[in-house]
Amino acid sequence: MRIAFFVKEVATEVDEYATTRLARAACRGGHEVWYIGVGDVELGESDGQLVGRARRAEFGEDDTLASFMEGIKEAEPERIVLDDLDALFLRNESIDDLQERPWASPLGAVFGQMLKARGVTVVNDPMSIIRATSKLYLEEFPEKIRPRSLVTRDPKAIEEFVARVGHSVVKPLYGGKGRNVFMIEDEDETNLAQMTEAVLQDGYAIVQEFVDGGENGDVRIFVLDGQILEHEGKPAAFRRVPTGNDPRANISVGGRSVPIEDGDPELGVVEAMTDKLVADGMFFVGIDVIGDKVVEINAESPGGMQSIERLYDMDVCPVVIEALERRVAAKP
Repeated sequence: MRIAFFVKEVATEVDEYATTRLARAACRGGHEVWYIGVGDVELGESDGQLVGRARRAEFGEDDTLASFMEGIKEAEPERIVLDDLDALFLRNESIDDLQERPWASPLGAVFGQMLKARGVTVVNDPMSIIRATSKLYLEEFPEKIRPRSLVTRDPKAIEEFVARVGHSVVKPLYGGKGRNVFMIEDEDETNLAQMTEAVLQDGYAIVQEFVDGGENGDVRIFVLDGQILEHEGKPAAFRRVPTGNDPRANISVGGRSVPIEDGDPELGVVEAMTDKLVADGMFFVGIDVIGDKVVEINAESPGGMQSIERLYDMDVCPVVIEALERRVAAKP
């Protein structure tokens, strides 16, 4: 299988990323593996082919993740025809680029859709990713598994929602890594106007009711082809716990990861999502769950594989690559 990992920028990739672990698993599985950045694609002048200035990924017997990634960055770019790939794994983060490089933000989905039309297996489905980068995507799932919510740019409507619902969370509709996420105790919150103003600077806001148990963090669950990703019967999931006085559990803002416990109710939520995730071509996603409510769906470059390795001493990435092999092999 010829597989390319489409990333934000090869030079800024980090060895601890889930992408690095997925690429390592693909190399170990005997596949031809390439890295391509958002800015590394060309459309052929005469033949209309998509060409990538790609860097070969090769995992040596003595490599660590750090040396593996260093080797990729030091490799000379080679021009490869992307139309000839078997699979393209979209792992760029368009939300980050929306702030830093607006020109780059939509291109993963754009190039992915072009290659899908040319017969390349692209994961996740590019058109579904466009919907999923917005937190509106969660509203397409059954009401029973999501918190009450409001999407608006009207500060007054946010105040009225909080007055009705009480304890709430307000955050940007397009956002990630805990940026501009605020807890609102009730309608008497003294900083409500300032919180709302900060969120609305990023566009639309989504306000969600605070789910009981949220003060103890959430559970990140990896879902593969609509089912909980497992290795030898162990689910790829962990609890993210806030630290200090910061109520956010995101690892990027200082949250810590701990093992889930047998019987945690969060794992039961996935069943209600299976059919839609499969229908939407959501091959590999991370969902964030509190109790019996999904609070976020991470369809674009979901991370946290390092926590799975550290907490359970297991590598689930080969399971993902093997599933991708089967998907490619089943293609007409």
